[in-house]
This record gives sequence, structure tokens and C-alpha cells, in this order.
Amino acid sequence: MKGEEREAMAVIRDKGEMRSWSRSRRKTGARVALVPTMGFLHRGHLALVEDAKRRAEFVVVSVYVNPGQFAPSEDLESYPSDLAGDLRKLDELAVDAVFCPPDLYDYGGYGGVSARREVMAMSCLEDRGRGGAVHETWIRVERLEEGLCGKSRPIFFRGVATVVAKLFNVVEPDVAVFGKKDYQQWRIIRRMVRDLEFDIDIIGAEVVREADGLAMSSRNVLLSPTERQQALSISESLSKAKVAAQNGVISCKGLQASVVELITQAGGRVDYAEIVDQEDLRVVEEIKAPVVFCVAAWFGKVRLIDNIEINP
Repeated sequence: MKGEEREAMAVIRDKGEMRSWSRSRRKTGARVALVPTMGFLHRGHLALVEDAKRRAEFVVVSVYVNPGQFAPSEDLESYPSDLAGDLRKLDELAVDAVFCPPDLYDYGGYGGVSARREVMAMSCLEDRGRGGAVHETWIRVERLEEGLCGKSRPIFFRGVATVVAKLFNVVEPDVAVFGKKDYQQWRIIRRMVRDLEFDIDIIGAEVVREADGLAMSSRNVLLSPTERQQALSISESLSKAKVAAQNGVISCKGLQASVVELITQAGGRVDYAEIVDQEDLRVVEEIKAPVVFCVAAWFGKVRLIDNIEINP
């Protein structure tokens, strides 16, 4: 257990060192919590950390931009980062350790950040004649990854599940906290943990929003002022749909159409707007049991996701 004086926050890059750090704490009977992130931390991430601190004696935050969940055409290179700022925020929250490995997969030793990112993003699809990656094992949660984001991002959840499993094997946490803004991701990780017998409690924390309702996201900084205002149509249309459902509207088709219309009128381009069962993410036609209304939409070059749970 921790003494009265807090130890300095450990910043760990080596996998073996991270595993040893975690095991030494767990040997004392203490619980270790993990909050996986891709960095550029905002108040939503910090809320996950606060949740983790309530559930365990020691908290580890991982900062790793996972190339495995980006296709070559996606925004890996432009994904925002500020490791120094992230470390400062986490130290202020008295996080015990930050795990920021340079790579969690070996893609053949190509040098340079840009070159390495290019190779890793390409390797997510298949080997393209570069001699084969050193690592070639992927985890799929096959049915849960099919819909929602899986339709337009077919490799996304393969990359997520694989790297999260590696983080679990390195950090060996007792509990891990994920944000429910990434609802499909949270459900996929829960199913993976169940199916592969990980002894880890997977917690889903509620969506954290800006004062005007926009779901917090690291990608929000990439929006222009006009796009930022237009993006409010996502949360506003979801809130209206929830009120309508609570007032007795159970037809999903009409609710979906109204959300698509409001987002489109605001200047967005809808990727999907679907109402699915909260547990198995199957599309439903009428709201008769707990569902979640999930939306993904583009504003300019920025793709945003959001959702709202509806419990009739």
C-alpha cells in the first residue's frame, strides 16, 4: 500500500520495466488500474483517471498512438499529441505511472517516426511486399466489430483489440477504465476480456461533454470555428431523439431520419446513425429494451462520434 508520502510519478517506456512495476505493487495486495489513452489528454480522459483512482490503490495511464487502428488513408500523421502536457496533467492528478512505449508491435525496424508510421499503418491491412512484419498476430471480436464504426473502418477494431490485449499483458491491471463515448470499443473490449479469460474488471465511464454539449474528443481541436459550431448538431439531435423516445416514440426509423436531417442541415456528413441494443449492438427497429443511439459524422475533414443511451 502507499505510504503517506507520494512517490514521484514513474514514466516508463520499457515493457519489462512496466510489468515489473505493476507486479511489485500487486504483490502487496494493492489493486492496479489502467486507463488506456492515445494522448493529447482532455478533461474527458482526466475523468477516467479520477474514476480509476476510486477503484484501485495505483493508477497507470498508457499513452500510445496505436497505428494498428489507422488505415493508410486515415489521420495518423495529423493526430494531435502533446506528451509533455499530458505528463504534467497526469502528475497533477497524482497518477502513479505513465506507460508510453515507443512501439507495441515490431514492424521490421524501419527508422524514423514518419517512416515507421507509414509501415505500421500499411501493415494493419496486409504485408505489402516488405518482407513481412515481425509481429503478425491480431485479435478479432468478430460480430461486435461488424456494424457502426466497423462498416467504414474495417481494420479499426482489430487494431484496438490487439493493442489493448498487449497492454493488459504488460501492465497486468486488476481494473481498466474506458470511456463510453467509444461505445462499440468499450463493448468489444468487454467481450474480448470475457472470451479470453482476462481477470480484469472493465469499467465504462459516462461521456464527458463541453458546456455546450459537444462530446469531448482529441479531434475537436482540428475543427474550424464554423465546424465546431456545426458539430453541436450531433449532441443536440441525439438529445431530441432521447426525449422523443421517452415520450413514447418507439420507431427507430423516424428517430434516425430526424437525427440525420438535423446533422445534414447543419453542414455535417453522416457516416451512420443507428439505434442498437446496448449489450450486443444489434440493430433494433423499435425501442422496447435498453438501446444506445450511436452517430458518426464528418465536419470538414474531422470525423466525430457520439452516442446516447435510451432506457425505456
